[in-house]
Amino acid sequence: MKLLLAEDDPMVGEGMQQGLRQAGFVVDWAKDGAAAELAIKTGDYALLVLDIGLPRQDGLMVLKRLRQAEYTVPVMLVTARDAVADRVAGLNLGADDYLVKPFDLDELVARVRALLRRHSGRGQSEMRLGALCLDPERREVSLNDQPLALSQREFALLEALLTRPGTVVSREALEECLYGWEGEVASNAIEVHLHNLRRKLGGEWIRNVRGVGYKVVES
Repeated sequence: MKLLLAEDDPMVGEGMQQGLRQAGFVVDWAKDGAAAELAIKTGDYALLVLDIGLPRQDGLMVLKRLRQAEYTVPVMLVTARDAVADRVAGLNLGADDYLVKPFDLDELVARVRALLRRHSGRGQSEMRLGALCLDPERREVSLNDQPLALSQREFALLEALLTRPGTVVSREALEECLYGWEGEVASNAIEVHLHNLRRKLGGEWIRNVRGVGYKVVES
């Protein structure tokens, strides 16, 4: 699942990005407000972690402009401990949650996951389709109650498809979910991961819609 981090402090941003990546998220990092707004408007993100004190355009203005443009991506504000007025303003502008600096990385990950569950309407972390179950928090997948050993990329690919079961997801969208801004992606990377994932799942859980993309369906 792909997140956008908007944070201008290099040390804080690096720590947050690494912590979220270790939890299994793909994380793009924007270092100013204008870059964050552009990224949200041109990319496909599950959530925005937004620091208020950004250069070029502060976090509250980014949030205001996104909500005025009817972007519904869930937003977690990051604020200073004494910035109560900013937290109130952010919630009134449409923020979904906030985190106060300094914070523990485990709390950041837990709050991000809780917000994603609320936004998707799931009461639990598990994503289920028939006998197939994926737990993003435990990083576990099972089929017919039997555990499956998936690579990090295979897990991310299945999670992206299970987020919208039965819906066709384009190859380009899957590349974004798996790689973000990491750099050049091999032309057949998605196909290789899909082949390996299909081999482990068996049956016809993942189907190719020619010329459109891929979807996961109950086999």
